[in-house]
Amino acid sequence: MGLGKYKYYFRKPRSAIVKDVLYWLLMTGAVYLAASSPYFARNLWREYGRWKKYPKKRVSDTFYNLKKQGLIEIKKQGQQIYINLTEEGKKKASFLQINDLRINQPKRWDRKWRLVIFDIAQLKKVYREAFRGKLKELGFSQLQKSVWIHPYDCVSEIDVLKEFFGLTDNELRLIVAEEIGDDMKIREIFKI
Repeated sequence: MGLGKYKYYFRKPRSAIVKDVLYWLLMTGAVYLAASSPYFARNLWREYGRWKKYPKKRVSDTFYNLKKQGLIEIKKQGQQIYINLTEEGKKKASFLQINDLRINQPKRWDRKWRLVIFDIAQLKKVYREAFRGKLKELGFSQLQKSVWIHPYDCVSEIDVLKEFFGLTDNELRLIVAEEIGDDMKIREIFKI
């Protein structure tokens, strides 16, 4: 399977407002507005303070473009306007979520190693390569072919990646270990 139809999800959005809209809808699920006025952007801008940092026209254009791209649905039912993410929009928002993942580095190391062990089938080669690339971005170091290591807590970050890539417990495991044998070279890599 080539990158083909997934290529779209591996691009960053062109503007912060697109990112804000997709995150907002991902977190809230759906948004309801009063449909008492034909001015969608004005209602949205007035009822949700987070958009006041953007010009009204940009807010309106962003929602229009996201709808045109098939990332959101805007429906009017009675006196309510409903806005929610489509399946494609959820995928895009999820990608943005993994794109912003960072592992926090505490002031003191808890002396535990986080080992990510994965065995992703050849049929999912694109996912395997993307997953491996994301581990590198997060600062993991390769210990063996499909074993990566990190010194800091990363359970929630690995859970997000696991869900995004649709991996099972048989394909991906996170192990927390206090002992891994001679770890001097690894400590040097992480400067701990």
